[in-house]
Amino acid sequence: MKRDFLALQDKHFDLLVCGGGIYGAWTAYDAALRGIKVALVEQGDWAGATSSASSKLIHGGLRYLESYDFKLVKKALTERGMLLQAAPHRVWSLRFGVPVYSHSRISRLQLKAGLILYDLMAGSPFDNMKHRYFNRTAFARRFSALAEDKLLGGFTYADAQTDDGRLVLELVAGAIDAGAVCVNHCKLIELKENNDKVMGARVQDSLSEEGIHIQAQVVVNATGQWLSKDEVSNAWCRLSKGTHLILPALPSDEALLLTAQSDGRVFFMIPWYGLTLVGTTDTDYRGDIEHVTVEKAEIEYLLREVNYYLKTRWTENDVIGSYAGIRVMRQSDAASPSAVSRDWELKKTANGVFYSIGGKLTSAREDATVIVDAVCAQLGIRVQCQTNGRNFPWAPENFVAWADAIVVQAKVLGIEEECFKWLIRRHGKRVIEILRDVENDPALAERIVTSLPLIYADLMYCARNEMVVNLEDLLRRRMPLLILAKLDEGTLLKIARKAAAIFEWDEAKLKHELDKITLK
Repeated sequence: MKRDFLALQDKHFDLLVCGGGIYGAWTAYDAALRGIKVALVEQGDWAGATSSASSKLIHGGLRYLESYDFKLVKKALTERGMLLQAAPHRVWSLRFGVPVYSHSRISRLQLKAGLILYDLMAGSPFDNMKHRYFNRTAFARRFSALAEDKLLGGFTYADAQTDDGRLVLELVAGAIDAGAVCVNHCKLIELKENNDKVMGARVQDSLSEEGIHIQAQVVVNATGQWLSKDEVSNAWCRLSKGTHLILPALPSDEALLLTAQSDGRVFFMIPWYGLTLVGTTDTDYRGDIEHVTVEKAEIEYLLREVNYYLKTRWTENDVIGSYAGIRVMRQSDAASPSAVSRDWELKKTANGVFYSIGGKLTSAREDATVIVDAVCAQLGIRVQCQTNGRNFPWAPENFVAWADAIVVQAKVLGIEEECFKWLIRRHGKRVIEILRDVENDPALAERIVTSLPLIYADLMYCARNEMVVNLEDLLRRRMPLLILAKLDEGTLLKIARKAAAIFEWDEAKLKHELDKITLK
């Protein structure tokens, strides 16, 4: 993946997609596979906002059954099943425990009925994806961190997990391979009209500040939270803020679905890069969409709710990292954001621009199909969707056999098993190139931080090959070190110097990049 702003110049595109999150990426990838000439621009980095601030789940949404949103759950579960098959390196199964206490808001019988329905809607033929019940002793043994007072037992069920930022990146890479021109750090300045129809846009390179005009027959706005700043689309959107915390590892490789005692909301405890991801909050947001920060009250809320269930309580000193994102939902009069449907909607204005409103990480592919179908209709093109069931760009053929064979090479090179597991999840078949780097320089097999399964070979590969513009791109989205570790000054400087050598930064530029990280 090479960034080339000038590739947008002096070309006529069929489609301009604005927004490099999950919806923009799927739309560009789908359209490019159908032979449409596509340009995709993102004002920041790929997945730079909400699409790298999710709960990292590919799931049907068990909690939506309670509000009878069966259509959304079925849609998401269908997508989950497809993605598990098409992208085994990118989407992997994850079991969740649901404890049942004597005071639980939802009874054991109600939960059993919901899980039966969830399994039926998923239609999975595999036993490992079906729910199971455990009595008090067995459940407490399986989830030993949980307090056992008033515990009656519990269920486990299956969903799936991903790395959201890398999911988006792989789709962008796939779009490029299919012929799309994709440029990050490229800001939309204004749309250009001819006879009351939008026929392109003016964009600006955030690096050189050079501006150019992109000619395009159709424009799709998939800019997420920035829709709320657009005078056309702001009335269609309701914003909700979600905050997550990174906390120490727990003695289980399974997740937990829990209910907050203060407000009855569902939240998760999820194993993530060897640590624990806890979240999320769900509150209306009317603040600055350019600078979304984690508030002290949100940290206190999540710690209070998770500590209700734990034998050993966490404090703020245990918080390793945190992040917050803004969900865009369809406008609703519901009192609480949690009561608003997460389903998606496509709008079209009189000047021909399409607006993607709302949606979920899990179902974004199917929604993007609807967008591209509409674009095709406007362009007079009759080509069906190419993404359903298609192997991901970095997916190896016969994944299990491939992984078994390549892990032998990793062991010979001295790469730890846990590190290699995450290398595969992060890079798929491209991991062969990283192994080659380690073979040439064995020191690259070293962990960057001893507590995390991330190695220097991975860092260097990302810096060279994944359209990284600045240090934050590298350390937050290509490799989420900034939220997974409290990097000391020495480690951060070591990382920055390795990156500087690749990007040919001088000392002034290196200091500028470090200052941007440390001042946040």
